Amino acid sequence: MRTTAPVIMLLLALGGCASQEVRYRYLPPDTPAADNAVNLEKALGLAAQVASAAKSAMPETTGEFAPITPADAPPLTTYDPWAHFNRSMYRFNARFDEAVFLPVANGYRRLPSPIRAGVHNFFGNLAEVDSVVNYTLQGRLGRGLRSLGRFAINSTLGLGGLFDVAEKLNIPRAPTGFGTTLAKWGMHPGPYLVIPFYGPSTLREGIGLAGDYGTSYAVNVANLYRDGQSWGLGVLNAVDQRANVDFRYYASGSPFEYDTIRFLYVRKLLIEDAGLHRKEPPKRVNPDAPAGE
Repeated sequence: MRTTAPVIMLLLALGGCASQEVRYRYLPPDTPAADNAVNLEKALGLAAQVASAAKSAMPETTGEFAPITPADAPPLTTYDPWAHFNRSMYRFNARFDEAVFLPVANGYRRLPSPIRAGVHNFFGNLAEVDSVVNYTLQGRLGRGLRSLGRFAINSTLGLGGLFDVAEKLNIPRAPTGFGTTLAKWGMHPGPYLVIPFYGPSTLREGIGLAGDYGTSYAVNVANLYRDGQSWGLGVLNAVDQRANVDFRYYASGSPFEYDTIRFLYVRKLLIEDAGLHRKEPPKRVNPDAPAGE
């Protein structure tokens, strides 16, 4: 009996080793180079199929416009020499918005919609004065007269701007500011800048905000921009503006939210600047015309 037990244990150990040998013997050979080559070939084939499917799904071009080249794509870089300050200010604005600004704006949204619409129209009507001044400085006198007409109509028929009567008369609102005036004069947007409590901007747009405030202060419609009432109106205007914006900080969940907003904001400014200086629509290309035409 003493001899049988060691023999049985030895047989079990040998059986375990044998079973492991059988299990590993059927594994595929370790050939990473060959596997990488096969995987690369499959990926290239899949990419070709996707490109072919996308090309077949696109409508046939008529040749009326010049084709887009890689040079037409906007650069992904944004001039941000004050990145450390801007990122800190972005986080500050996010915390302030979450703790103070957004709760107040949400409470403001609970007011009856006619009251909120009247407040929004009131401040929009006051902004027409700034638009008249800046359209004149831009040399766009037709638009300046339209803003002046809107201000006159809404200030009288609209009961001080509480009702947008001009909109119903097919005179749409097209606000402008001193930042656009600087762009019309040829000033570049400059470095990216995050303004406290305000948000994304650039150096030029920051100067434009100061210019807009100076214009409102100088004109001083109905003495609303001086003394103590100016502070109350400024806060109410800020709350109304925030209540009409659906943006939420860090709602995207992306770790690159700051970079994305910076790129989109500056790209929007550059597109608007190009529209200000465009004198004629882009030329159409006729593919049937001779090369010299």
